[in-house]
Amino acid sequence: MLEQRYRWKNKQIREQVSVLDGKLAPTMLLKNATYLNQVLNKWITANIWIYDDRIVYVGEKLPARTDGCEIRDCHGEWLVPGYIEPHAHPFQLYNPHSLAAYASQLGTTTLINDNMSLVLQMDKKKAFSLLREMRNIPSTMYWWCRFDAQTEIQNEEQAFSHGNIKSWLEHDAVLQGGELTGWPRLLDGDDMMLHWIQEAKRMRKQIEGHFPGASEKTLAKMMLFGADCDHEAMTGKEAYDRLMHGYTVSLRHSSIRPDLPKLLEEIHELGINMYDRFIFTTDGSSASFYEQGMIDHMIRIAIEKGVPVIDAYNMGTINPARHYNIDYLHGNITTGRIANINFLEDERNPTPVSVLAKGKWVKKDGKEVEGAYGWNTWEEHGFEKLDIDWSLTGDDMQFSMPFGIKMENAVITKPYSISIDVSYEELSEDHDECFFMLVDRKGKWRINTMLKGFASRIGGMASSFSNTGDIILIGKNKQDMLTAFERIKMLGGGIAIAGNGTIECEVELPLNGGMSAKAVPDLIEDEKKLLRLLEEKGYRFEDPIYSLLFFSSTHLPYIRITQHGMYDVMNKTVLFPTIMR
Repeated sequence: MLEQRYRWKNKQIREQVSVLDGKLAPTMLLKNATYLNQVLNKWITANIWIYDDRIVYVGEKLPARTDGCEIRDCHGEWLVPGYIEPHAHPFQLYNPHSLAAYASQLGTTTLINDNMSLVLQMDKKKAFSLLREMRNIPSTMYWWCRFDAQTEIQNEEQAFSHGNIKSWLEHDAVLQGGELTGWPRLLDGDDMMLHWIQEAKRMRKQIEGHFPGASEKTLAKMMLFGADCDHEAMTGKEAYDRLMHGYTVSLRHSSIRPDLPKLLEEIHELGINMYDRFIFTTDGSSASFYEQGMIDHMIRIAIEKGVPVIDAYNMGTINPARHYNIDYLHGNITTGRIANINFLEDERNPTPVSVLAKGKWVKKDGKEVEGAYGWNTWEEHGFEKLDIDWSLTGDDMQFSMPFGIKMENAVITKPYSISIDVSYEELSEDHDECFFMLVDRKGKWRINTMLKGFASRIGGMASSFSNTGDIILIGKNKQDMLTAFERIKMLGGGIAIAGNGTIECEVELPLNGGMSAKAVPDLIEDEKKLLRLLEEKGYRFEDPIYSLLFFSSTHLPYIRITQHGMYDVMNKTVLFPTIMR
């Protein structure tokens, strides 16, 4: 069995029992601890014994032996379980390791992660090697199993083959299938996807939906297909409808959908005051959004919006643990659970001053514990700098499409008729239309069109961060676009903005062109510089990082730029194919 599931060896369990028998000392003793007891739903004072990474006793007694035991008097502190992020996208410029390290400082010690980038950018053997390595960090990392690419890709049958899906579902670190961004295929008769859902249910694993704007009838159908939870409720009524059909409702507060205050207000207006079927997610927000917090911030918002304090904590701890059938390990402070514990100064302030993860300090008395998340093995797992051994030329910069893509918001795009002359080397700054390209990361094909609404004063921008890892170019000036491309080529991956022939801003992404190797606080500073510059250039939506990610994402309407070409989402049709170079 994988250690990820913490099925301790017989010898380890015998040692844990020996602590109770007084033959061994616990490794840590938390005396006089006022902790959240989620069986009785009240605060209780007790002594908590920990042996290595497991809580071995909670109660009034003290251990017979304390030799070598770290003893902490918790008088004046409030202890709650480590928080759980059930819907992480750990590849949003940050990487799984840096996100876990940063999240731990805010009390989120368990993350359930999207596997999309692993499926699309590496083979199964390397991906599973990374999952094994991630077991050695203090945070607990679980994973999803995607059933579709969320876009039109050229090798979908290989990446999402039955053999690959079966291997991922059977992996002990995988807790759910989904999210079901390809759910319309189920309605259209895709029995292979339904078979994968059936397999997940047979293994007692959950299915995560993705049903924005779904009607009550559609919600009912998806429940019959096997969905268990959905994070796309944007109003109190939508949350209510999901509850009525038996869903666990994941309340979202993210960089593109900061909905939690409004959701809670509308839920309360509908008379809903039971919270057992609610959980929290930040849904893979951009790094800079996390400056204010993660699940701790959502708990704070819930308390401020009138959710009872204990219910607010339950929504970030025991509720997701029960939903994923891991409450025997996570989500509560009691005998037998993993020692993930947050120490609070006040019960109404969920951001911890100290954090235990797997029984080890990762934050202590307000300071990060150095070296807790040591890591230098990315290259061993296939994450390297992009080797872009090809170039773009003036011949590639031809734009003759009759229509382009108009941004309605950060992520929704519609077609529009191009009325300006696009034959020039540079476009006017009097409008918000830009040249727009998607180029194969290996240089084999390209698709050229126009993009309206992104910015009005941007010379050139290039990004290797995208849904598929292909190269995005946007700009008013073709030469600046080429300059930005040459910069990310030199960096081995990244995002670069050029103006007047010089680089104005860059974010280096040396891990397969999509992720930074920096710690999240450092990445936040880089990202904020990028966001400020884009705002100066005329970007007016919530999150340009998600705009870059979703230009190719066919789970959202209405028109997308993909590896197959310009794609009509609603009619499932390629309008203009990619051009081979």
